[in-house]
Amino acid sequence: MTVDSKPNLIRSLEAAAGKAGLALQSVTQGTDFHGQPTSIFKLGLPGNEPGSLQLELSNTFEFDKPHLLPDMTAHLAAAAKRLRNPRPDCYVTLGGMPLAFEKFQWPFHQSTSGADTYIAHGEITIADGGAQNLHAKVAAAVTVTFAEIVPSMEQPYAETFVYNAIRKTVDLGQLEFLKSGNRQPVPVTTRFYSRWQKRFIFTDTDDNARLEYLLRKIYWLSGVLGQNKPVWIADPRDAQYLNTTEADLLRMAGHEAGAGLLALDGEYAAATPQLMARAPEYLAALEAALNFTKPQFNESMRSGHANM
Repeated sequence: MTVDSKPNLIRSLEAAAGKAGLALQSVTQGTDFHGQPTSIFKLGLPGNEPGSLQLELSNTFEFDKPHLLPDMTAHLAAAAKRLRNPRPDCYVTLGGMPLAFEKFQWPFHQSTSGADTYIAHGEITIADGGAQNLHAKVAAAVTVTFAEIVPSMEQPYAETFVYNAIRKTVDLGQLEFLKSGNRQPVPVTTRFYSRWQKRFIFTDTDDNARLEYLLRKIYWLSGVLGQNKPVWIADPRDAQYLNTTEADLLRMAGHEAGAGLLALDGEYAAATPQLMARAPEYLAALEAALNFTKPQFNESMRSGHANM
């Protein structure tokens, strides 16, 4: 097939977006890492509601097939709900670090270094309202074995597990945030996938960890960045990251709403003054999470005790 398939791609995407409650705002021509043509779709909510998302697909991609359409449909439906967040580009780590995911280049491209991997480039920025001004350029590297698990290496089929692998890598202290710097690797391997359960597993959490995550998410995304506007609680991307379900996240949010820490409206929750009063706690968590990502000098080496 050639780039002549682009009109078919536009028609298919517009129809799928409409079913998910999204409107196609524009289509522009792009190129992938190797210079092959792509279509960049800008999607938004109907009417004049603010917010939009970008979806970049290879011109020759055909998702209107039985093994591809369900995941595309789910991706667009989740995107429509996420777009109602005041900052739909932002996510929080378990350690309490708010991150904006930016400048991701899709689809994956094969490594030019000779390694048998697929690469996606992007950036993550600490989204704390501007105090840190630190970011990390990342290269998510998917092994060929891992690539065989997913239906396609296009954005809708990979974005969730790539974002969660990045969050997990931050949790492990393996990405450093700088004002400038080189691109850092994020290995995305089969260790994040259970072939037996046929699902992704990034972090085992209990109710206490999930509850703390929810409160930090609402504090940062609603209270600090969103002018107390509600954020989506039942996000399947968060459920995958926390190894739980959307229903479980809503259950815990309901308990905290009763305690006055958040205002719950269906699947969305906003910060309350009681939650915002915990600012020192969440700022300390952010500082601790950031320090965990910084290289620490070994004091025994300073004293000349290194065993090398």
